[in-house]
Amino acid sequence: MSGHSKWSQIKRKKAVLDAKRGAKFTKLIREITVAARAGGGDPEGNPRLRLAIDTAKSHNMPLDNIERAVLKGTGDLEGVSYEEATYEGYGPGGAAILVEVTTDNMNRTVAELRHAFTKHNGNLGAPNSVAWMFDRRGQLYIDAAKYGEEATLEAVLEAGAEDMERDGDQYVVTTNATTLHSVRAHLENAGITPEEAAVAMIPKSTVRVEGKDAEKLLKLMSLLEDNDDVSQVFSNCDIDAETLATAGE
Repeated sequence: MSGHSKWSQIKRKKAVLDAKRGAKFTKLIREITVAARAGGGDPEGNPRLRLAIDTAKSHNMPLDNIERAVLKGTGDLEGVSYEEATYEGYGPGGAAILVEVTTDNMNRTVAELRHAFTKHNGNLGAPNSVAWMFDRRGQLYIDAAKYGEEATLEAVLEAGAEDMERDGDQYVVTTNATTLHSVRAHLENAGITPEEAAVAMIPKSTVRVEGKDAEKLLKLMSLLEDNDDVSQVFSNCDIDAETLATAGE
């Protein structure tokens, strides 16, 4: 199981326990706005926007909020101008970290990221210092308690996905990033509704991180995730189940 999949599982548990709906909505609204600005306000012709709206709906965001975010992105409503960037670095134990940001003040964001890395024994790196260690892929998460593994795998293969594996109480389906929506639509037509779908950076190989380094790494990644300007955090870490469980508490 990839380091990203493990970290994703922690994030989902953390979101439920922290109940930071307001903070989550802020990030979702930014993504909708940026997606609409980049590819237009019609989700049928803008896969990124369609995914952002689907994700917002899965988090029970009111439709009015979604529509306003789209209108701000297309320029039909006045709104904040956001920039996107990806920062790279290393955390404790030598784990590579990718941080995707969407911000209205890049200087502020970079300063906050640098402080977070330094505080937890990590360091920001130069562009492409770790990005080559990851592949961009689509991922869908399916509740394993609701759907049988054999039937789900059959539907996944028919949908044209690349892979499916069990991760605790979920199936993680990996697809080409460009076919994520079509795979999701095929699964839904087959009666299987994914809990979550996202474009992710999947590590080509993982780095084992243990003990205090693992604890520090998880604290660093949690701190990065909690930053309003951070869209997503990815790592090639491989951490034991006990430490991961503690991080999710």
